Amino acid sequence: MSDDPRLATMEDCPAVEAIVKAAYSHYVPRIGREPGPMRDNYATLIQDGRVHVVERDGAVAGLLVLIPEQETLLLDNVAVAPAAQETGLGRKLLEFAERTARDAGYRSIRLYTNEAMTENIALYSRIGYVETRRGEETGLRRVYMTKILG
Repeated sequence: MSDDPRLATMEDCPAVEAIVKAAYSHYVPRIGREPGPMRDNYATLIQDGRVHVVERDGAVAGLLVLIPEQETLLLDNVAVAPAAQETGLGRKLLEFAERTARDAGYRSIRLYTNEAMTENIALYSRIGYVETRRGEETGLRRVYMTKILG
């Protein structure tokens, strides 16, 4: 079992879409609509080299969407298949994102999450992300967070 993320290929797209749907669907009643990650075009993100996946037992079990920006790396999405949740895979994906940011010369990594996803905000706070602002974007109330990389 390897937890080393690799760039996603177009063959991974159905699995990526299925994991995102499974990982975010339970937020729909809380938010009142699909969260942003459920509305993304994963075929385009994969073609652009933005999606990394991790396989377990020969199947995609988790994914990460990383988008380089001028000053920082945007951690646009991290999602783990329900069967692989609570196994440390999400943490490994977050560590990979930070390592990728450092290797690219960034001093920080940023993300945003819906303010209704309180458990995500708590997790990110525990691992060193600091809330920088809140705002509404595309009809979604978001919490923006940044982590300074050592």
